[in-house]
Amino acid sequence: MSNFTQQIIEDLSLIRKSSPLVHNITNYVVMNSTANALLAVGASPIMAHSIDEVEEMVTISGVLVINMGTLSEPWVQSMEKAIAKANTLSKPIIFDPVGAGASTYRNTAIRRILDAGFPSIIRGNASEILATLSSSGKTKGVDSTDSSESAIGSAQALSRVTKGVVVISGATDYIIKDTDIRKTVNGDPIMTKVTGMGCTATAICGAFAAVQKDYQRAAFSAMAVMGIAGEMAKVKSSGPGSFQLHFLDALYEISENEIRKYFKET
Repeated sequence: MSNFTQQIIEDLSLIRKSSPLVHNITNYVVMNSTANALLAVGASPIMAHSIDEVEEMVTISGVLVINMGTLSEPWVQSMEKAIAKANTLSKPIIFDPVGAGASTYRNTAIRRILDAGFPSIIRGNASEILATLSSSGKTKGVDSTDSSESAIGSAQALSRVTKGVVVISGATDYIIKDTDIRKTVNGDPIMTKVTGMGCTATAICGAFAAVQKDYQRAAFSAMAVMGIAGEMAKVKSSGPGSFQLHFLDALYEISENEIRKYFKET
């Protein structure tokens, strides 16, 4: 058994032993599926976005997950306030820049979020990572296409800006901390046919970061578990609808045996 396999097993066990509270300020589209995925993997979700309570929720939680899928000004203000509180308390922050680059307002929100405090982990697809780097205001940006090679370079630059971990999701997931590049290749193409799978991956990163303070290791374990659960679910699924049901079951059922069986070394 490889060292990476053992780490994934250990980190998942930590979640199930401690059931960390994961505070999510996330989007309307994925709230239910994200909460259920966190419960299935062994964490405890809380979905709270009111500016009047986010500081208290951050205080009692093990991690803060920020997802900008459905933006509005009150939510951005709540995100800024929650991030500032998490920084004060040295709580990990996970950021999902959903739709980065799609609108001026979205790009401005990224700048405000990063100005409030740098995330421990940023997770997005290649285009979102490129746009996040350009919107950060901490760099001149990049002239690049969305190829995996270009996204890796941008992710490294973004990691240096935030001093945190950057995850590029795709057929191959890259987990990057400055010059240290790791990758996972588990998963199935059907996962792209179900809305919110990326958002779920971000929340799962939060669960692992709540129990594992090596945030690159936490993100690696999270992405591996997501991919393994996807492969487990595909075996029982006939399409995207049944896949969603079986994916939750797989997150709940995944154990040391499944990790050893499915995890693909790279």
